[in-house]
Amino acid sequence: MPEIAAILAERGKSHGDFTDNAKVMQALKHIVHDGVGWHSLSDPHREAIHMILHKVGRIVTGNPNVQDHWDDIAGYAKLASDRCQP
Repeated sequence: MPEIAAILAERGKSHGDFTDNAKVMQALKHIVHDGVGWHSLSDPHREAIHMILHKVGRIVTGNPNVQDHWDDIAGYAKLASDRCQP
């Protein structure tokens, strides 16, 4: 499976090391799960937060100048915003 190895090597340049990613992302998730309002969030809001934290993890462990990371955060925030109940 050399093509998978090549993909992983390329992603490592922008996303950083997977073990480093996991450590940061899991720590961030533990913090937000302890928030008093976590259980009152809708599934879409929870998932958007998870994805935003995932992207933050990539930013702080990988290349922070990858515009896609930042655009993805904006996109997930918009998806969550569109599902807010008045």
